[in-house]
Amino acid sequence: MHILLTGGTGLIGRHLCPFLLNHHKVTVLTRNPIQAAVILTHQVHTVKSLDEVNFEEIDAVINLAGEPIVNKRWSESQKRTLLNSRINLTLQISKAISRCESPPHTFISGSAIGFYGRQENQPIDESFNDIYPEFSHVLCRDWEHAATKVHSDKTRVCLLRTGIVLAKQGGALGKMLPAFKFGFGGPLGHGQQGMSWIHIDDMIQLILFVLSHQDIHGPINATAPNPVDNNEFSQTLAHVISRPAMLRMPSWVLKLMMGEMSDLLLHGQFVLPNKLLSHNYRFHYPTLKPALESLKL
Repeated sequence: MHILLTGGTGLIGRHLCPFLLNHHKVTVLTRNPIQAAVILTHQVHTVKSLDEVNFEEIDAVINLAGEPIVNKRWSESQKRTLLNSRINLTLQISKAISRCESPPHTFISGSAIGFYGRQENQPIDESFNDIYPEFSHVLCRDWEHAATKVHSDKTRVCLLRTGIVLAKQGGALGKMLPAFKFGFGGPLGHGQQGMSWIHIDDMIQLILFVLSHQDIHGPINATAPNPVDNNEFSQTLAHVISRPAMLRMPSWVLKLMMGEMSDLLLHGQFVLPNKLLSHNYRFHYPTLKPALESLKL
């Protein structure tokens, strides 16, 4: 297949690309072709604009691009940046696909479990629709809507509602580790908020699984089948790296430091990947402790 990949130099993209290159031709949309070639090797073909892509020759699109959601406080201008970085590009891809006589058969587009908004402790699968209407939901809702515009009998659209991706370098774990390694880690707020996570290896393998299973479409929860609360996550991470987890971060401190963005850390969801399980995807890391141990932190 010929695959168009966006977000190729991000956490997921740079792990995914080598697997795609084993069997497919890969074109990567990037603002920095030289950097992309260094990170992803010269085997990838890079373009700086969608105008350089002939979508009639593309078999599948994997759209993972977007401004990191926790890099800056959520001012109104930063919210617009987060929205625009996801929605504008996705709309451009959708428009390009809609103009094709022979469009890509698969459009896999990013989203996040933030789609569901903050929830209590009930398990949530892809059929859940009692949404809490906060910014994370609006961001994911509009992002998904931009992709689903081109769902048809010729193009299936798959929406990856991704949880916390566990990888050795980068991502949410990379931000947590320094405090834990110095013995300053611990639960956030009351610690009962859900943390729906996924190991980077499973994240890559499930994308490949979805790519090859033409009967899968619509929302897909990209999370391990055993979410935990923040208390358990903190204790397990501390145990794996042989450090204490004694220091609980009060909610008011996080709110003072991070503003509205702190909601991502103080509220959560217990998300289940029922669609993947019903299609017999087998998780390599279904439980947290082995997942963290495998990363050799």
